Amino acid sequence: MSRSTPNPDIVTLHVPFRIVKRGGRKEMRLPTGAAQPRQADNALVKALARAFRWNRMLETGEFVTISELAEREGIAVSYVTRVLRLTLLAPGIVEAILDGTQGAEVTLAGLREPFPAEWERQYLSICAVKSNA
Repeated sequence: MSRSTPNPDIVTLHVPFRIVKRGGRKEMRLPTGAAQPRQADNALVKALARAFRWNRMLETGEFVTISELAEREGIAVSYVTRVLRLTLLAPGIVEAILDGTQGAEVTLAGLREPFPAEWERQYLSICAVKSNA
């Protein structure tokens, strides 16, 4: 079969996309306006899970200090404190992260930076998540 003769069994699709790096890995981005599939950021979800788990361990008295917890987990105290701050995120932001609707501007690196304690200010400074609260 030559190139000029179309084969009815072959369908060719052209999908415009670009590859971007996000969180140390490559991600496919569709053009603006195209329906984006929901996909939770695994690094963010894992950090949230750790934060709430560690918070529970401290609240129940399993560990008295953050230093004890960090030593047991084999990680730096400064990392534990930065991750524990994620328990202070507004419920709508946590929900958006778990649903994968948080927006590309919300990254784990960004959330490790200081953010406001007030939930309404978090929505404005962290991301453009619509408040469900």
